[in-house]
Amino acid sequence: MNENIIVVLDIETTGFLRDGGLIVEIGIVELNLLDGSTNVVYDELVKEEGFCDTHKNSWIFQNSSLKFDEVMQAEPLNISVLQDVLNNYKVTAYNKKFDFDFLRTRGISIENELDCPMILMTPICKLPFTDGNDIQSNDYKWPKVTEAWNHLFPDNHYVEKHRGCDDAKHEAIIVYELFNRGLFKIN
Repeated sequence: MNENIIVVLDIETTGFLRDGGLIVEIGIVELNLLDGSTNVVYDELVKEEGFCDTHKNSWIFQNSSLKFDEVMQAEPLNISVLQDVLNNYKVTAYNKKFDFDFLRTRGISIENELDCPMILMTPICKLPFTDGNDIQSNDYKWPKVTEAWNHLFPDNHYVEKHRGCDDAKHEAIIVYELFNRGLFKIN
């Protein structure tokens, strides 16, 4: 395992785990902490058991370029291939509890877990609560990826696409910035 290379993972789902949400896409991007370069190592659409017409109006299909029919044509989640990827890296995800909980309920183990960049960004962004749907940490709401990005890079506006690899690439850049500021630790 190269100590200077980590991965950032992002999943897209039909909903929340507690509501029976299903994974529909997984993107994993390598991040080189020496130079900030990224490389896609896993980019898969997933059709989990139970995915059907009742998922047609899921939030993900209304708020991204992902199409219901693309997922209908996708293969089931290949746990062994995904596990092999994750075994070779230290791993993080923006809002990692969400992503990692989904994967763990599918039998996937994440042994080399790193800090959550969303949690690290919370005291940096210092975003006030705006409604009852905000997720909180101490006195501030947890920043969405777009909010964190626009705070760190105000001259390079970004809107999250809610697609696995594109989101993971942008999240990796956030991680790299946190690493350069000494806030994201790999040990």
